[in-house]
Amino acid sequence: MTEPLADRIITLIKQDSLRMQVLECVSELDLPQCFVAAGFVRNRVWDHLHAFDSPTPLNDIDVIYFDRGDTSYESAIRYEAQLQERLPELNWQVRNQANMHIRNNDMPYQSSLDAMSYWPEKETAIAVKLNLNGDIEYISAFGLESLFDLKITPNPNRSRDVFDQRVQSKNWLTHWPKLTIGNANDQN
Repeated sequence: MTEPLADRIITLIKQDSLRMQVLECVSELDLPQCFVAAGFVRNRVWDHLHAFDSPTPLNDIDVIYFDRGDTSYESAIRYEAQLQERLPELNWQVRNQANMHIRNNDMPYQSSLDAMSYWPEKETAIAVKLNLNGDIEYISAFGLESLFDLKITPNPNRSRDVFDQRVQSKNWLTHWPKLTIGNANDQN
């Protein structure tokens, strides 16, 4: 019997000391619906499936949270500064998902998970956090199967042009040569 995909993600994150440090720092902020998302999870899985000897460096650390009670841009910047103080070698990007619908010209999001369901690629819409017990939890807007199937799949809720531009500019298909483009209409 194979290990469930969520357990595989948790194991891979636990094996990465930098990622565990990141999760510990982020958990100390104690923000509502707060997760570390995007390349933090996606790249770790792809690196593992490509048997890379060392992890791909992270361009940034995407921290998301959902707080309708404090939607000020200054608060997100303050949280970034707190994280930067703890781990200054990382490029922190902290975003309150309660605001992101404005930038994306969408209806207001209802949660961090709802916001992720509008991200350009399905495999990017996966996030993890440390819970109060110190265990890793995850959320995913589209499931985990396509991530482990080495696909990069356009989100039907977003423009295909945005997806194509991101695949090209981020050079994913070259860096992870086993990747294939998935079908936006696939369930996972």
